[in-house]
Amino acid sequence: MHSNDLTNSSSIPAKSTALQVALLGNPNSGKTSLFNQLTGLRQKVGNFPGVTVDRKVGKLNLGNDLPAELVDLPGTYSFFATSQDERIVAETLTDPSLYSELDLFIYVADATKLDKHLLFFSQLRDLGKPMILVLNMADILERESIKLDIAALEKKLLVPIVLASGRTGEGIDNLLGVIRNLQKEIDGYTAPKLFYQPTALEERAIKVVQQKYPYTNPYQALQVAHHVEWLSFINEEDRTSLRQDLEALGFQDLPQQVEETMSRYSKLEPLTKPLQRTENTTEQRLTDRIDRFVTHPILGPILFFGLMAVVFQAIFTWAGVPMDLIDGLFGEASNWIKETVPVEWLANLLGDGIITGLGGVLIFIPQIAILFFLISLLEEVGYMARAAFMFDRIMQFFGLNGRSVVALISGGACAIPAVMSTRTIKDWKERLITIMVTPLISCSARIPVYTVLIAFVVPPDPVWGIFTLQGLAFLGLYLLGIIGALVSALILKLILKAEGSSMLTLELPAYRMPVWRNVGLTVWEKVKVFSLEAGRVILVISIALWFLVSYGLPGSFEKAEQDALTLATELQLDEDATQQLVASKQMEASFAGRFGKAIEPAIEPLGYDWKIGIALLTSFAAREVFIGTMATIYSIGEEDDETRIQEKMAKEKDPITGEPVYTLATSLSLLLFYVFAMQCMATLAVVKRETNSWKWPIIQFLFMGVLAYGSAFAAYQLLS
Repeated sequence: MHSNDLTNSSSIPAKSTALQVALLGNPNSGKTSLFNQLTGLRQKVGNFPGVTVDRKVGKLNLGNDLPAELVDLPGTYSFFATSQDERIVAETLTDPSLYSELDLFIYVADATKLDKHLLFFSQLRDLGKPMILVLNMADILERESIKLDIAALEKKLLVPIVLASGRTGEGIDNLLGVIRNLQKEIDGYTAPKLFYQPTALEERAIKVVQQKYPYTNPYQALQVAHHVEWLSFINEEDRTSLRQDLEALGFQDLPQQVEETMSRYSKLEPLTKPLQRTENTTEQRLTDRIDRFVTHPILGPILFFGLMAVVFQAIFTWAGVPMDLIDGLFGEASNWIKETVPVEWLANLLGDGIITGLGGVLIFIPQIAILFFLISLLEEVGYMARAAFMFDRIMQFFGLNGRSVVALISGGACAIPAVMSTRTIKDWKERLITIMVTPLISCSARIPVYTVLIAFVVPPDPVWGIFTLQGLAFLGLYLLGIIGALVSALILKLILKAEGSSMLTLELPAYRMPVWRNVGLTVWEKVKVFSLEAGRVILVISIALWFLVSYGLPGSFEKAEQDALTLATELQLDEDATQQLVASKQMEASFAGRFGKAIEPAIEPLGYDWKIGIALLTSFAAREVFIGTMATIYSIGEEDDETRIQEKMAKEKDPITGEPVYTLATSLSLLLFYVFAMQCMATLAVVKRETNSWKWPIIQFLFMGVLAYGSAFAAYQLLS
């Protein structure tokens, strides 16, 4: 991009008519809680224009007719980016096409830790945009009797300051009023003088950048000089030219960054020193006492695995009633459609295809909701950060960074955000290893498959009065995925020969009561995404699968029926068995059956028939599609549509031998296949995006596929 390109209207998207407010702050500043208070359910996840970076956007209700949107940027410690998340923020604030979209900054700082949280604020203020400083944690200030002179701070920092609490909602109305006032002044806004005065060398670097790019704000130009090596909006020709010019000046980004940081802290310290909280607060003492147990090298891991056991047991025990309700509703809907719709093929498509396929997966929404509820609860109270800290040393042995623990734990919910969370890992090789092994952690999409198949492998016997064997088996599958991930990481560590390791930088928040609004919004958002994303995929696959199962080549169904009747006579089958044989032979003659038969030789050593083969292939789009596929296949010719998919699969028998299809060996083989196989196209797409190459997702798909096939083959051959 050359200098004249920046002034070309075609290179900068037209400014949105809505007021665009950027929400920024350090990690653990309470920014997410404040975002939820301001937007509630008016949130969505999208991408920044022109870059494949996720952003959360919510609608702001300012109490007037002017639309406004709040853009939640990743938590950032400084403009001097060292992680992928911080690079996202630096790119957004220096790329003219992205920066021009933003009208106003809201900076969230933990009022109890101003000495740590005002560095990035002072850098943002020097960009010259209208800005509001929100001092969060007002409820804690009141509880700890800490007084802040807001008026004095406003005079020194030259921005409006709002005292608020993302937990209680205190100060939210005041903040909206300040936004409304600034909204009227944006066009004629006059920026205050720079908080940091650039050195003579930095002044020359700013002029070098401004000769090529028409930045009017000097600090923004200085940031381009600091980050010229990786900013994506700079083309290679300009990058080379800028690098040479800056080197000729003797400009070195790291020494200049250290000098600027120290200069800013020297100005901030007199402002924040009188506001420092003491180390002996009640909250701090309580946190320290709890941490002696929670992070204990022996008791800590025992507590962790105990909590995980409770989580997975709850998934089974709490979800029973709502699952039965959803199952009954879909069964009644299917029967009603088939009895009401006069056109037979349409009734079968809606009843046997779409409704049954969707119902087969959406029945597991209660389990998904319970999982996210409990994980979000542990996050809110501050436990998940302790888990990451506790297992840091172990992760280092396997070639992973301490922050990898956060990604691996997040992978228990969904691999997609877990892979994206690796942006906080600074070392590229550690980040790559984390990305490669995270999908081995059992995610929520595997829950429907595990729930159904565990019933064929493990009885529901009670253990110690509070657990069941099935719940413990569920935990065992998650542990198996964790072991697979760690062993794979160790192998990748040896192959990639990563040199050294980066240190874990993680702020352990104080233990606090959960913000139930945040927990509720998290559960709502995750369930909505699961339902909509899985629903769309299942809808398309269910329609296609119903057609492929219901139709075949001309005359093939008639011939299949005649062959089945002849075979039934030879075997002297009764009427019910004969009808099941006819239905099975006709499905075998369908388009789907022919396709399943074609791949059956490859999967037969695993104990799978052609029907399971069809479900395996469709579930490569998304794992949970396996259950929807089986529900659709087994509903064809099935009169009792209210029967649960588990019961339908349990009744499935080989039409020739009469033996159950889902034996212990077959079910365990399937479980192992789904523990290790990469069956999520969306995750592969995210891995491609995060690594900027198809090489790594292809390698990931192949090594997980080999691991899945090998383990499933061994299990079936040994048990059968």
